[in-house]
Amino acid sequence: MDSNSAKATVFLIEECANPSTDFFILPILVFGGHTVVRCNHHDLPARDALTQAIVIFVRYVPANWAKLVAASRKQLRALIFFMDDDVLDFSASVGMPPVYRYKLAKLALRQRAWLRRQQARLWVSTPYLIDKYADWQPQLVLPTPTAFPDRIKRIFYHGSIATHKAEIRWLRPVLEEVLRKDPQAVFEIIGKRDVFELYRGLPRVTVVHTLKWPAYQAFLAMQGRHVGLNPLLDLPFNRARSYTKFFDITRCGAVGIYTPESTCAQVVSHQQHGLLVGLDPSAWVEAILSLTQNDAYWQTLLGNAQAKMLALTVQAQQANAHLLDGEGR
Repeated sequence: MDSNSAKATVFLIEECANPSTDFFILPILVFGGHTVVRCNHHDLPARDALTQAIVIFVRYVPANWAKLVAASRKQLRALIFFMDDDVLDFSASVGMPPVYRYKLAKLALRQRAWLRRQQARLWVSTPYLIDKYADWQPQLVLPTPTAFPDRIKRIFYHGSIATHKAEIRWLRPVLEEVLRKDPQAVFEIIGKRDVFELYRGLPRVTVVHTLKWPAYQAFLAMQGRHVGLNPLLDLPFNRARSYTKFFDITRCGAVGIYTPESTCAQVVSHQQHGLLVGLDPSAWVEAILSLTQNDAYWQTLLGNAQAKMLALTVQAQQANAHLLDGEGR
């Protein structure tokens, strides 16, 4: 940005949140103190909103935005197109999947001549692109490391889709509300394509492919989880379960939320070793947020849960010690 663009309103046009924006474009705008309006391809402001604004297209130029910008070009302070791949040369995508090549052709390549006619400035990410598009007088943008959020709180549910499809569906609106209210919250769930499709559209959700038991044990040993969820709907299959989920949740350094009717409630005292919450979605949202937003409370419950797990280990050793007595005689 030049000095004439100081403190401008910048309309940042992107398909969705993406690394191209976060590594290259946002740092420039944030450091420069600009007002940033992030728009996906379907967000169209009123034409008057573009007066003396800067419009930056990240990689793609959707047709609706091209029409709006063409009608407003004289009002704009600047028009910029940024690319960090060679999206303006169809031959550069040889070997890529056909659907991706079609996307590039539709949203980038076909707009190349339009960008030149609109006298858009070209920003690129590498010296290679500087040399290739030298006749456009492009400007090189250096990447900036992205900053992670200060206090990510990972919530997880590790029930299998084979046996817990109902719980996975029940949790979806709960997590939608939690993720909306707490921008530092992230959610981890295990599943396959059907789980991915169910949770598609929610921000900060990671769907981990189903794991065999040895791989799951190694996965569980990776620290950094905060809240473990174990809702059990009143189904016949759930009534025979033991409280091993309490062990899984506690061992990975998380505090669990359980239903009062579950077998985990046999070993978990409410607000001591975890939380026991009835199957009311709003109550689960409140319970999750009470743990993600109160570190001291969470730490107390975690310490109690870890002590309880040790006590249960001793209890099991003592209770199970006689089981093989007399066998083989």
